[in-house]
Amino acid sequence: MQKLTNKEEEIMQILWKLKKAFVKEIQAEITEDQPHYNTLSTIVRNLEEKGFVAHNAFGNTHQYYPTVTLEAYSKKYMKTAIDNYFNSSYKNMVSFFAKEEKISADELREILAMIENSKDNK
Repeated sequence: MQKLTNKEEEIMQILWKLKKAFVKEIQAEITEDQPHYNTLSTIVRNLEEKGFVAHNAFGNTHQYYPTVTLEAYSKKYMKTAIDNYFNSSYKNMVSFFAKEEKISADELREILAMIENSKDNK
């Protein structure tokens, strides 16, 4: 699975949200730096070539839908981010967010409870 560009990720986020969409519908969801229709169409076709989307043809127009789930993409690239930025350590990642005050003590307790429950269910 290839890493997507920022614009490709933005488009995939829209397709994951909408489930299926025509290029005009994708374009309507982009709030900032909206690309020209032809540019957006090219990006979507590139996503199709990369295997991230497929389409159903309706005459001359195509309705696109994701073939890669958000979960599958997130899992792959979260692991890569943790490997690259946190020395492959989830502890380092959580510590980073705690130090940056991006995660609260209550949220950490919730995560700990999830881990404990997961262990109990095995």
